[in-house]
Amino acid sequence: MKYDDGKTITRAGDAKNVCKPKIGAALRLYAVTDRHWLNGRTLAACVEQAIDGGASFVQLREKELDNENFLREARELKALCAARSVPFVINDNVEIAKEVGADGVHVGQSDMACLDARRILGPDAIIGVSAQTVEQAVLAQEQGADYLGVGAVFTTGSKADAENVSIATLKEICAAVTIPVVAIGGINADNAAQLKGTGIAGISVISAIFASDDIRAATEKLLEQI
Repeated sequence: MKYDDGKTITRAGDAKNVCKPKIGAALRLYAVTDRHWLNGRTLAACVEQAIDGGASFVQLREKELDNENFLREARELKALCAARSVPFVINDNVEIAKEVGADGVHVGQSDMACLDARRILGPDAIIGVSAQTVEQAVLAQEQGADYLGVGAVFTTGSKADAENVSIATLKEICAAVTIPVVAIGGINADNAAQLKGTGIAGISVISAIFASDDIRAATEKLLEQI
């Protein structure tokens, strides 16, 4: 799979065993889904608008969907993202990621371990891991994570159990690892500029994109800030 910067990322299930280079450029604007903001729209339509606005990475994160509906959404978004050459990962659910041929998964500290996800999905899958401390970040890198999601850097209502991570800690994590880091949690067009100079590869957002009536315009506005 090739992206605008010419770099190649191998998807889980691809026939060719191509060496997977750094994915930092693809992580610039990372959109995470949340159906609470659909307001009668389909998830696929919202994600397509986000991609049109410049979203460069997509994660399906729908904690309240049953397995059948989650699988249906995963298949639809996987096809959409593949057609637009945008990496697509699934939150936590490694088995569904494998079933639909997603590019990979994102796992938290209390979810399936990075090593287990890698064992199931194979060497070419993109594995992201949440981290709140330098120790967690270094361990995730040692276990083969391809990128880290660090936060919440600002107070967020999208994840009730999110613990805040200071800007200072974010900088320390970026300095401690060689894999790309994405800042997450409460990021919007008004505060994204505060993260400049931290060493992050990009930002991960939910409501700043999907809560908007004009998703494409909201995504474009975020892109201007980063």
